[in-house]
Amino acid sequence: MTRFFKNAILAATIGMAAQSGLAEVLTVALPDLSEMSAEDADKLIAALARVNVIASNCPEYDISDGEWTLLMGTGDMLAARLGLDASSYEARYFGPAFKLLDDPDACARIGPKVRPILDDLISMGGGTGP
Repeated sequence: MTRFFKNAILAATIGMAAQSGLAEVLTVALPDLSEMSAEDADKLIAALARVNVIASNCPEYDISDGEWTLLMGTGDMLAARLGLDASSYEARYFGPAFKLLDDPDACARIGPKVRPILDDLISMGGGTGP
């Protein structure tokens, strides 16, 4: 089962548990991207969606839950900054990112970009620990 589907199941479980007061939510520090232009934000959010899909579906580029939360949290932050609702965010960035999985070379081509993007986010103040 891919991380995407595991996380979808986990999110639903956490949502139900949170309603009953039983769950803790993993939060991480997000990078300071306040000086980033809208054009650069658009490029970064697209890159985040691509590496998220690859890291979630290519076992050789698996990432920790904290790293996944950093990618998703940063993407969500940028989506809000760009004024995107959930369906626009999904259609504009994640739809094309998931189409990458149709390419048998996608993991090898995009996977090596996962770690440098995470390192960049961390260098800008992001974190992977609670």
